[in-house]
Formats: sequence, C-alpha cells, structure tokens
Amino acid sequence: MTGTFAFTAEHEALRNTVRRFLTERSPETEVRRLMETADGYDPTVWSLMANQIGLQGLALPEKYGGSGAGFVDLQIVLEEMGRALLCAPFLSSVVLAANALLTSGDEAACAEYLPGIAEGTTIATLAVTEASGSWRADDVTVTADAQYRLTGEKLFVLDGHVADLLLVVARTAAGPTLFAVDAGAEGVAREPLGTLDATRKQARLVLDQTPARLIGEDGGAAGPLERTLDLAAAALAAEQAGGARRTLEMAVEYAKVREQFGRPIGSFQAIKHKCADMLLEVESSTSAAYAVGWAVDAGSVEVPVLAPLAKAYCSEAYTHCAAENIQIHGGIGFTWEHPAHLYFKRAKSTEILFGNPRQHRALLADRLGI
Repeated sequence: MTGTFAFTAEHEALRNTVRRFLTERSPETEVRRLMETADGYDPTVWSLMANQIGLQGLALPEKYGGSGAGFVDLQIVLEEMGRALLCAPFLSSVVLAANALLTSGDEAACAEYLPGIAEGTTIATLAVTEASGSWRADDVTVTADAQYRLTGEKLFVLDGHVADLLLVVARTAAGPTLFAVDAGAEGVAREPLGTLDATRKQARLVLDQTPARLIGEDGGAAGPLERTLDLAAAALAAEQAGGARRTLEMAVEYAKVREQFGRPIGSFQAIKHKCADMLLEVESSTSAAYAVGWAVDAGSVEVPVLAPLAKAYCSEAYTHCAAENIQIHGGIGFTWEHPAHLYFKRAKSTEILFGNPRQHRALLADRLGI
C-alpha cells in the first residue's frame, strides 16, 4: 500500500458535527443515567442519530438506504463516540450486523434488512461468541437442523437484549452458516447480563428450535465472518483511539491545575513522562487505526494484516492511558464520582472484545506465515 493518507475538509466537518452532537446528547451525566437503565441507550437519541445526521447509514451503500461514505468516515464517527462513551447499539448494529450482511453476498437479505439498520428502525447484532469466548466460526456449537431451526445455549451477544434482528452463526451439515433470526421468534430467550463496562450492554441468548432464515450460502459463513471481524476490529480500534485521546486530555488538564508543594503537578518530571508516554500511544494508536480504514477504502490486500495489528496495539494503548489517567489524578481518580473509571472499564472491555491482544498477535503471525 502506497501513498499518504490525510483527513479532508469533509472528514473534519463530519468530526465537528458528530462531536457537537455528542457533546450535547452524551455528556457524562447522560452516560451515567443510561448505565443504570435496562436498555442502556436512549431511543430518542438513536433516532436523532439516524434522521438528523444519518450516522447509522453513513457507510452503507446508497442502494440500501445509506450514504455510501467510506470506512474512514465510519471510523471518525466511532472515534468521537469513544471520546464521549456513547451508550448506544452502534457497534453491534452498524458495524457487526451490517457488515455481516454485506460480506455474506446475499443481495435479497441486504435489501430486506439494511434499510432498516440505516434508518435506525432496526437494531441488529451478530451472535457468534459462546462460553469459550471465541469469535471463530470453527468454534461455534450452535446447530441448525435441515429445516433451519437453531438450537444453542449461552451465546453472549452485544446489545442482544434490545436487538430486533439477530444474525446467528450456526453449524449445519455443510459447516458454519449465517442465519437471520427475529428476536421475537419462538424459542428465543434473552437475559441481560451484568458486565464490567455498563456503558455497553450485553445479553445471554438461548435458542431452542428457533426458526431462522438462511443468509448467504449454507456452510459459507467462515470467510465472510473473518472479513466482518477484521472490519469490526478496525472500527473498534478507532473507538479505542478516541477514548485514549480523551483520557490524555483529562490527565493533562488536571496536571495543569492540581498543585502540590506549591506548584502544578504537571511541572514534575514523573508526570511529564507519563503524559509524554500517553501522547506517544495516543498518536500511534490513531495512526494504526486509520491505516486499516485507509486500506479498507483502498481495497488493499493488507487489511487482514493491519486489522489484528491495530486491534492489539490500540487495546493495550487505551488500557495503559486509562490507567495512567487514574494515577495522575491520584485519590480522586479512584472515586466513583470521577469519570476516569468509566474510561478504564471501557478500555478493559474493548481490550477483550473480538479477542485479546495476544490472540490478535497470534492471528497476525498466522496470516504472515510465521
């Protein structure tokens, strides 16, 4: 991949629009309020995101009701959402589910389901992770019989408790296969879960002879799922970069005003070094995340290599920055009232999501043949 990527005026306009919207609609007080609710998001804000600024359909093809923007545009939105800790099923519906449909190659399914996702009237999610914690198609134990009725226990699903559409990877005689399940269908049981990161809800899903619709080819889910998860890793890396940058800003702001021994703590070498290390990680994680986005938009063959690399690096960078932010704030940084812990919990949860850094480095090595 050659060339130099730079944000355009349109990119910056999109960033400014999204930041203004989230500043108004997702302040810390609103994040804390939604953390305590069962659904974990505000339907009014979700509708405004779709109808006022078109975020749900931003990167979806125009023929399915989207705006046809690039993957980098989607990453900009996710970076800003990471800064604001937005509580909404955006990652599950717009990134996971929508890309699972697009990569399936099933035109009829895309035409049926994607317009609703773009309009915000359909919340969708991807169900593949079971008790093993694996996101690999080969590890799926949910089964589908000849009539495409699904049976499986303990699927752990992002926003599974509020989703209207469940895209489930199940095993048929032909192999791992993608299915669409109406969340209200017979045999579907959903249980909200208590998790470390209350800003992003999860649910346990149980299927018992649940009727489903085949998406794509029978036995053909492994390749599309791998592509979907690469895109999800790239999207999440941008969100992590946004969260890491916000923790750096919080730490620097506090270091300028907090005084100890008659001087701002930011004047002490130890604090300077912490902030400098955080800045290095923030800028590096931002570059890593957008390198994948640029590769996606360019149709580069390097996406399968760049995606796990970015996910591994951005995960550790965000966690380290969030932890250092707490340390720089001292005692107040450990309190419930201060937002530092909200970012640390989001960092830890996203570090594990789609596979931890060790697993992504192993994936990278496997794809490089080393």
